[in-house]
Amino acid sequence: MKQTFSISEVVGASWVYLKQQIWVLVGLFIGYTIITFLIGSFFPQTSMTMMVIANLITGIIGIFFMLGYYKNLFQTIDGLEPQFSAYGQQAPKFLTAFIAGLIVSIAISIGMLLLIVPGIYLALRLQFFTCFIVEENAGIMDSLKRSWALTEGHAMKLFILALVWLGLIILGVLLLVIGLFVTMPLIYMTYCNAFRLLNSPVAIADDDEMLPDVAVE
Repeated sequence: MKQTFSISEVVGASWVYLKQQIWVLVGLFIGYTIITFLIGSFFPQTSMTMMVIANLITGIIGIFFMLGYYKNLFQTIDGLEPQFSAYGQQAPKFLTAFIAGLIVSIAISIGMLLLIVPGIYLALRLQFFTCFIVEENAGIMDSLKRSWALTEGHAMKLFILALVWLGLIILGVLLLVIGLFVTMPLIYMTYCNAFRLLNSPVAIADDDEMLPDVAVE
């Protein structure tokens, strides 16, 4: 039996991790939000061309940012100080993350056309490809395959976790929108924390070793 996790425990632990470096992690997210806002403001949304250019630039910046930000989150989980150098270190993985993300987006879009449920299922199963790229320098197809294998049997629990994320987003909006600057980093932290729990050495042990079943609830 594969490793799993308790929703309440992963959210609680993630909040503890976030509080340890809250000013850095929240500050980075605020900075990213300001940059994307300024880019959107710089390109007047008066034509389709300007909208495409603005979305392309913010999309590129978003990928660069999230690669480094996930690394900062993993550093925090490991009890380390988030390093700004993480963004430069992760930058070479941009093309891998971009192409893998494009494949996932196309797959999810096709799934959404097939009565929505298949799209949601694919999103749940393929969601950790970026973590494998950041943590283990996985390639395009390898990151997708490993995310698929990692999430096998966990789709329902991951769906519930996604509902928790939705609740946190609503909470952030209710807190005069400013709350999103805390709830969004918390969402990303729970995402990375859940990945770490599922990808622990016990969870990925080879079946040939005949290890006893372990489940963390």
